[in-house]
Amino acid sequence: MTSVTAAAAATVSLFFLLLLSTTAAAATLSTDVSALKAIKSAINPTTIPSYSCLASWNFTSDPCSNPHVTHFLCGLSCSANRVTQLTFDPAGYAGTLSPLVSQLTQLTTIDLSDNKLSGPIPTSLFSLPNLQTLILQSNSFSGTIPPVISNLKAIETLDISHNFLSGSLPDTSSLLTLTRLDLSFNKFTGPLPKLGRNLVEFAVKANRLSGDMPKTSFNELTQLEVVELSDNSLTGIIPGWFFLQPALQQVNLADNGFTGIEILKPIDSDLVAIDAGYNKISGYLSANFTKYPMLSSLSLRYNKLQGPIPEEYSRTTTLSRLFLDGNYLNGMPPKEFFSGRSSVTGSLGDNCLKSCPTSSQLCLKSQKSSSICRQAYGGKNKMRQKL
Repeated sequence: MTSVTAAAAATVSLFFLLLLSTTAAAATLSTDVSALKAIKSAINPTTIPSYSCLASWNFTSDPCSNPHVTHFLCGLSCSANRVTQLTFDPAGYAGTLSPLVSQLTQLTTIDLSDNKLSGPIPTSLFSLPNLQTLILQSNSFSGTIPPVISNLKAIETLDISHNFLSGSLPDTSSLLTLTRLDLSFNKFTGPLPKLGRNLVEFAVKANRLSGDMPKTSFNELTQLEVVELSDNSLTGIIPGWFFLQPALQQVNLADNGFTGIEILKPIDSDLVAIDAGYNKISGYLSANFTKYPMLSSLSLRYNKLQGPIPEEYSRTTTLSRLFLDGNYLNGMPPKEFFSGRSSVTGSLGDNCLKSCPTSSQLCLKSQKSSSICRQAYGGKNKMRQKL
């Protein structure tokens, strides 16, 4: 063998050694592989379509080794030899989530949304130290959320909406990285819990929550922008301090049992939309709503409000959607609503208003009968006094 040939052979040998060492370095950590096997085994095989991500999970290949030509085409992502993301496609997978998911300690994202997974959420999942995004929405998970959820110290987005979870809402006050929390469309009961101070979006629509709006739940939430609490059984007075939270933009408190609402004059506010319809709110319509400089949509429909509509509502330049139908408002509605200069849309119907022109879209819904209005105001004489 010539020196040139020997040198070439040595180069080729070195190349293959480097290739082998690189391949070995890229081999998925064994505990991650066993976790992935357990996760797939917990899925009913008859619900794994041939075109789906899980169908491509064939463990004759290494999950984290590239290139992914025929196996592990999707459903997970890796960094070096560790699985960092678990993202099921919405293929209708049924089964449970294996507790061995906790072995994937480098996971930053779990998204199993829009499938048919059932059973409890494994408690071990809440021990993942690097998890930033947990999305389990639109499955059939049941049971409760254990207090150990507070161990998710890196969590930023938590969406477990549209399941069958029950029990009390978890205390998330210690989750200082959490910015988005959605637990809507479950079966949670009890009062509102204390929330993490960096929360931006908070949604628990369509549950069975009860009690009032405690200030302790919302203390120090200086970044809260969106609150969705509709379709529960919350009661009491909606407090004025709630609307004065500095970053608040959208509020939906509809379909509850609130009996009053306090509106304070804001110093400054980014509030754009308020929906407190379909409650039991009584009293007079406050003109302070019109003091919110960005408020463009207000719904107080189907409550028990009485008295006249303040003139300020027809003079504001920001309010474009106003729904006050289904109350017991009386007197003459502000003339500016019908002058052609007002851009307000919505409804003033099904009240006790006088001379609400049917030519206006605001008055398309007819007013209550005089007998119903008299009864609401405690008799004929009192009705005349209010008018």
